[in-house]
Amino acid sequence: MVQSQSLSTLTICGSVQDYSSWRNRVKFVKSPGLIGDRCVSCQFFSRSSSLRSHWKSVKQRNMMRVEARWPFQGGDQGLDPNSERSESANEDILIFFFQLDLATRVQCALNMEQYDIAQQLREKLTEVEEEAIRLQELKRGSSSKSEAQDKGISIIRLRADLQNAIDGEDYGLAAKLRDEISKLEAESLAVSAKALAFENAEYAFRLGQKLKHKAFGYRAVVCGMDPVCCESSSWMEAAGVEKLPRGSNQPFYQVLVDVRTHPDLLVAYVPEDNLLAPEKPDKERFDHPYISFLFYGADTAGDFIPIQQLREKYNKPRHEVPFDSQDED
Repeated sequence: MVQSQSLSTLTICGSVQDYSSWRNRVKFVKSPGLIGDRCVSCQFFSRSSSLRSHWKSVKQRNMMRVEARWPFQGGDQGLDPNSERSESANEDILIFFFQLDLATRVQCALNMEQYDIAQQLREKLTEVEEEAIRLQELKRGSSSKSEAQDKGISIIRLRADLQNAIDGEDYGLAAKLRDEISKLEAESLAVSAKALAFENAEYAFRLGQKLKHKAFGYRAVVCGMDPVCCESSSWMEAAGVEKLPRGSNQPFYQVLVDVRTHPDLLVAYVPEDNLLAPEKPDKERFDHPYISFLFYGADTAGDFIPIQQLREKYNKPRHEVPFDSQDED
């Protein structure tokens, strides 16, 4: 079961269809036979669809237990696990999947000496990468520095105009310019603070780490992170972010939720205040359709090992599990 309702049909055996936000910008080419008679995307999402009936049955078996647990873990606050559901986080993961898939298909086409197809795929990969970078900069504040600089230049010019208006005794214009300068100064301060937050962010949890939700009790795996909440104000209101000890100015994590207990909640966007690391290594089974392309597998502590591309996306080093002599026993 794929959570995102905004995701159109992704693949139809050899042809990747339009992705929602790129419907008029990115059209993927046909590349039959690159991997057998099915492409990587088709294989992946077909496996996801085939699990749908299994997850529904799991949901029915666990519904009474789940509903009985929530009132004692935050349900009395009017919130439930779906309050932290995030379509934008889900789409961010799927964009990342498209990049991986296209890169794989380019290499497969080159291996089979299908150079025309490889060139077309490479062009589409470039478009997807450029769009992903643009969205990442918009979300994560990577462009905030240049935006703050542009606003700073505008402020300098407006101050010069203000002085000219004062010298010319045009006090009406001077008042308007003064208001505009105050507005730009506030905006410049905000974007600078956002850029600084992303540069100096400190996270309590890491990619691939298994965690538990403090309020709702479900198990989750970290697959993305932001130093502050990057969701809309309406989402933050629905999720009760303002009631948290640190509000929206704390790290927020994209997490995969174990579908055995919550089959309808694939991806959540959870504040650090609501997450808890287990006291003992969590080596229990964890089911999720995205695990296979985001992680290599699990380490000796039970956490998942992020693929290199995911670590590079968030500029995080590979986590090395400390050696424990008891593991040899």
